[in-house]
Amino acid sequence: MMSKYAMFGKLTAHPGKREELANRMLSSSETLNDMEGCIYYILHAAEENPDDLWVTELWETEEAHAASLKNEKVRELIGSCRHLIVGASAIKVRPLGGKGF
Repeated sequence: MMSKYAMFGKLTAHPGKREELANRMLSSSETLNDMEGCIYYILHAAEENPDDLWVTELWETEEAHAASLKNEKVRELIGSCRHLIVGASAIKVRPLGGKGF
């Protein structure tokens, strides 16, 4: 059985721009609702840093995640957010199990 694909992503907005970035990303969440292979994609505001957003995402496969990045609506969203972001990083993880898995 192929394991699911998961990632934790961190986006650092320009000072004072986190809310604008979050609102822009959340307003496009319907794009992911119909995205094949996306189990969840959740946006979080960091409690300890007013400029950071964290994303947790779980996909059926790594290929489904890669395909999502080629989706025109996703590419448009990334392009429209780029000017609000000063830094980004990601950590790939392998889910082992638990509630919701």
